[in-house]
Amino acid sequence: MKVLGIDTSNYTTSVAVACDDGYRHVREILDVKDGERGLRQSDALFLHTKNLPRLIEQLGAGKVDAVAFSSRPRAVDGSYMPCFLAGEAVARSIAATLGVPCFAFSHQAGHIEAAVRTSGAELCDKFLAFHLSGGTTEILLARADEKEGWLSDIVGRTLDISAGQLIDRTGVLLGLKFPCGNELEKLAAACDEKITDARPSLSGGSCNLSGAENKIQDLISRGKSREYVARYAIELVGKTVAGMTAAAREKYRALPVLYAGGVMRNGMIKNMLASEFDGIFFAKTELASDNAVGTAYLGMKAMGGK
Repeated sequence: MKVLGIDTSNYTTSVAVACDDGYRHVREILDVKDGERGLRQSDALFLHTKNLPRLIEQLGAGKVDAVAFSSRPRAVDGSYMPCFLAGEAVARSIAATLGVPCFAFSHQAGHIEAAVRTSGAELCDKFLAFHLSGGTTEILLARADEKEGWLSDIVGRTLDISAGQLIDRTGVLLGLKFPCGNELEKLAAACDEKITDARPSLSGGSCNLSGAENKIQDLISRGKSREYVARYAIELVGKTVAGMTAAAREKYRALPVLYAGGVMRNGMIKNMLASEFDGIFFAKTELASDNAVGTAYLGMKAMGGK
């Protein structure tokens, strides 16, 4: 069995093919102009429309048994972003032409599935899952669902900006190109000062991060080094995620925790968490950020595959 997956998130065009013996995928980060901190939905939709034919040709999936796509951010009523229309249009067109089934899943379910497949953990049908990205900072009670792949209830979340937004906004302030995660981590690794004032703002398992953005602006205005500011931002995010993990573990003591999303490509944050908690698992670094691999595998499951 072979299934084509398509995911068109706000910042990445992704296509993948999953089959019984593994997966292949191709993706492209959408171009954001220097100094800017994101894309308008209309621009993202246009770029996905340009990228998809070329990436599908590059993937070379050939004849497939089904097509799966990301149709919305979360599997809840009212969840909608125009950028996913590009993937839906291509997915439905391919499926109709080939006369094969077409399945819609949420972007978040795809993230969870990719993390489950690559974490190396033997996870049951219910666990805690972090989704940490430029658009989302949530810890979820995830549970398997026959139709949606994964459904989730929010256990904790950001009450203002996301962890990915804090990292990217910090990077842009430091002159890095958006998205900034990889370059910010390189800067942070060069910091030889100890960070003593990165204190997370937590409330009932949720967090606030906009205050940290104000603190970072203050650090820059006071002349702190770029390396120090980068390290501060990453450690603040790491401590915030650790605090949210601890709060969720108080309520759901027996459940493992799975971490996914672009922020979880960060090795410093993973090391901070691994040093503090047992029973936690991470998506493979390659598939922590936006990808269509999880979506393709959800399509395989919908077709009765493993």
